[in-house]
Amino acid sequence: MRHTGTKESVLALFEENRGTYFSGEEIAARLSVSRAAVWKAVKTLRDEGYEIDAAPNKGYCLSAETDILSAQGIRKYLNPACAFRDLLVLEEAESTNALLREQASAGSPEGRVVVAGRQTKGRGRLGRSFYSPADTGIYMSLLLRPANLSPDQAVSVTTMAAVAACEAIEEVSGKQAGIKWVNDIYMEGRKVSGILTEAALSMENNRIDFIVLGIGINAYAPEGGFPEEIGEIAGAVFSRRCDDGKNALAAAFLNRFAEYYAARESGDYVEKYRDRSLVTGKEILILSPSGKRRAFAEDVDGQCRLLVRYEDGSREALSSGEISIRFGSRIRS
Repeated sequence: MRHTGTKESVLALFEENRGTYFSGEEIAARLSVSRAAVWKAVKTLRDEGYEIDAAPNKGYCLSAETDILSAQGIRKYLNPACAFRDLLVLEEAESTNALLREQASAGSPEGRVVVAGRQTKGRGRLGRSFYSPADTGIYMSLLLRPANLSPDQAVSVTTMAAVAACEAIEEVSGKQAGIKWVNDIYMEGRKVSGILTEAALSMENNRIDFIVLGIGINAYAPEGGFPEEIGEIAGAVFSRRCDDGKNALAAAFLNRFAEYYAARESGDYVEKYRDRSLVTGKEILILSPSGKRRAFAEDVDGQCRLLVRYEDGSREALSSGEISIRFGSRIRS
């Protein structure tokens, strides 16, 4: 067995048995490798930041306090029925969406997931950058190939992802999360997550060939705080370091999203999206290239379009766009 394979197998054993000691001899026997290979794997994992204790007559043990994203760490939380188990976890990527788009164009099947602990060219909506520092967030992209989906139906993927993100955050943190239409997740008045859905069309039938669903979640605030330009808006899911928080949060999102995606024709997520809307019943500003327009957000319809009433009494159903809304004393856009 190659050294890389040994390291991954040792990590999987440790992740599934956090806090449990294994002797080098026992690990070698379980994995059918030499004790020297086990020692090398443990050394490599320590060099990568894993807190692995070693005690005489007890062996090696992965500290329960370790919080590093890994495929092994995420998989141990995934439901058996979760369709998103093909995980590529990277320490760093330019953009997980861009990387997965390349893989999709090369024929990668549905269910592929790319996760990074840092992005150097993270992308948000409308061409904006997405702040993606190391060791504080989860930057993840999923490859979807839904059958017979038209471009105007693609918003449904963003919608179910937003619901899944809220539920995952609540499951892991115990705090309530809501949705600022159409794709931003807020906790306690601050944005903790954003979603970017990108689609490729088939020229033959004008149907979607594949979708790359990207989501970034601020698990922790970066040391020294967020940059000034987003400091009044950005927040984090956890107020302090949590044991294995990032792996648990990533898996919770994959589990929840997999359930909604598998049953997407039922539309069960729509009512949950509506219930979590932070804009319904509030005055908003609709932002467009031509300027700003005041409106009242009346409701979210069955297609998750935002139903608005303008000051002149006219109404519109928005399927995409950008809005600003006041949370407390701050305007959020």
